[in-house]
Amino acid sequence: MLALSGCGVSRGASHPALAAEAAQVWLSTPDREHLLERQRDIPFTAADTIDATRITVDRSQQFQTMVGFGAAITDASAELMQRRLTPAQREALLQELFGRGADGVGFSFVRLTIGASDFSRTHVTYDDVPSGTRDDDLAQFSIASARADLLPIVRRARAVNPQLSIVATPWSAPAWMKSSRSLITGSLDPAAYPAFAEYLRRYLDAFANEGVPIDWLTVQNEPHHEPKDYPGMRFTPAQRAMFIGRHLGPLFIARNVHTQILDWDHNWDEPQSPLSVLGDSVARRYVRGVAWHCYAGDVSAQSKVHDAFPDTETFFTECAGGAWAPNFGDNLRWNTKTLVIGATRHWARGVALWNLALDAHHGPHLGGCNDCRGVITIDSATGAVTRNEEFYALAHASRFVRPRAVRIASTSGVDDLDTVAFRNADDDSVVLLIVNSAAVARTVTVVEAHTHFRSTIAAGAVATFVWR
Repeated sequence: MLALSGCGVSRGASHPALAAEAAQVWLSTPDREHLLERQRDIPFTAADTIDATRITVDRSQQFQTMVGFGAAITDASAELMQRRLTPAQREALLQELFGRGADGVGFSFVRLTIGASDFSRTHVTYDDVPSGTRDDDLAQFSIASARADLLPIVRRARAVNPQLSIVATPWSAPAWMKSSRSLITGSLDPAAYPAFAEYLRRYLDAFANEGVPIDWLTVQNEPHHEPKDYPGMRFTPAQRAMFIGRHLGPLFIARNVHTQILDWDHNWDEPQSPLSVLGDSVARRYVRGVAWHCYAGDVSAQSKVHDAFPDTETFFTECAGGAWAPNFGDNLRWNTKTLVIGATRHWARGVALWNLALDAHHGPHLGGCNDCRGVITIDSATGAVTRNEEFYALAHASRFVRPRAVRIASTSGVDDLDTVAFRNADDDSVVLLIVNSAAVARTVTVVEAHTHFRSTIAAGAVATFVWR
């Protein structure tokens, strides 16, 4: 196998002929000397290493079944890939992002915006009418604005990876449905609850007819936040419970809609908000899970809600890096430890970061974040792609952990080493991800059943081990 250059991932299949007597190793280091680079296989041995930190992997302890890892295909991301890349560049990038061949990292969980977010050139929904008028029958409903860039990119991503799962989120109801009569600020007018439910159903039906079925739906992005310069909508727990329990849920049942409803889609610091919705006996019938963001609070909030409602699924749906955090090594470590490892250890079935792709000027966008970083950066002039630290954090899991993998037990939090482990359903391989947050290298002995292997992980490094 050839080691990667600084602009891509290492070549070769992600699981070539796994042997029971050795573990494959893939490494990224904070100095960028190694970026998802294949290392020498490590042989198993029957002899334990006493002077190393012991990490035990136990496949008999099983937790959630995984959907996957990925990012949001925002309007900005879709436009850059569709308009700023040549057909050959676009296809190569989509094969890398979503494929599972020699060069693919296998993203299998993405998020779409229902209408505009701040990462759109214009603020629109799929049912905009002149100010002062209404469209209660949704006669003006149209997804035409999604056909130029968004739908072609998502369709091709699904063709590359047929196991791709999608969660979709509105940033605002159409302005005529809101108290503010504007996409910016305001709340949903209770009289418009039936119309908004039908609006969301029509969106799901329209996208499915375009070859983009939606697996999960959240009813509002960041419902406790009213941004001042891009679409948003305050939606309290009581309002969400009423909307889901009396309108959206019954409509989905009546119209045989299979898309699952997720609540919250906001930060870790307010677990009482989704707990309140789940505590509503009527709404609870229709809520399949809870979605989370990273911008406040601690990832352990996910377990607080899961423990209260164990049959509720957990998804992590947004976090962005940006110019405010320029250190590659710190970002690689934090994203891996907190989002890839932390979110999944706290029950997340899927982990999606924010913009999949942005340009060198942190856009295109209209309002909102003016210095966000995409998982990748696309040069608008040349189509050159830069893979950012978020890309490598995700890829250390997505390339090896396939949909339907099950999280299994592993020792974590010892000697500044955080871990998560999975067992793939299709070939029974085990994937162990380790991040070393210590200021010095750590030597570990990884133990499964009656076999062991030993590895030394550099300070700040991320390593993925795969064996069968």
